Amino acid sequence: MSVDHYENFPVASWLCPPALRPAVVAIYHFARTADDLADEGTAATAERIRDLRDYRADLLAVVAGGPPSSRWRHVYTLLAREMHRLQPALLHDLLDAFEQDLTPPRYRDRAHLLDYCRRSANPVGRLLLGLYGVNDDASLQRSDAICSALQLINFWQDFSRDGPNGRLYVPQADLERHGVTAEDVLACQDSTAARALIRDLCNWARVLMLEGAPLALTLRGRAGWELRLVVQGGLLILDKIAANGYDSLLRRPAVGKADLPRLIWRALTMRATS
Repeated sequence: MSVDHYENFPVASWLCPPALRPAVVAIYHFARTADDLADEGTAATAERIRDLRDYRADLLAVVAGGPPSSRWRHVYTLLAREMHRLQPALLHDLLDAFEQDLTPPRYRDRAHLLDYCRRSANPVGRLLLGLYGVNDDASLQRSDAICSALQLINFWQDFSRDGPNGRLYVPQADLERHGVTAEDVLACQDSTAARALIRDLCNWARVLMLEGAPLALTLRGRAGWELRLVVQGGLLILDKIAANGYDSLLRRPAVGKADLPRLIWRALTMRATS
């Protein structure tokens, strides 16, 4: 189970209730296509900006009951069928985050970075909870904690990918506290200070994940089991970063098929603090 690139979606999973699969697939294709527009291929930034604006125009058209353009008709045909179940504002939040990725800022502090997660990750959890008819404040807050944690874990495992692309998600306040420069992180310069920084960042992500984890124990049926695996997949990535001595500036940890028995066991024995 990868934590990145929307692979933590329960798309076509046997754990996803059949009645909800079309809506989940529609959300997935919407987000995945927007992500590809922002991040894949060799298009210039100006072209990516235009593409995302056109993509948003199609969303506005479909929400208003009109037809999308032909370019993304396959995506919006799926989405239009399920729009009655979805909150358009959350879809727009995702597009806001993809647009921000094209000219990413330097994040001042953790609150600034979490504001990005509020738009880049949290809408996914809220959209899925909406499909299950869960909308109480406690559940939404726990979902936000899980989704933000997953986003942070993705950052802390992806230094070697983000650095060459000039993307820095480490807050400036954390850099200064550990005596590490932005240039060090972008160049993937390993050091004792850098590893201490990554340990601190991973601990932050773990605390957030454990704050949200009780949601997986309160959701009934397949949704709860799906979320248990997502939570444990994120925690396992953090465990692997720790086992590697927090050297993720040098190598990228991953969870693969060989880890599945451990993930299943962790999901079966999961407690609110594990």
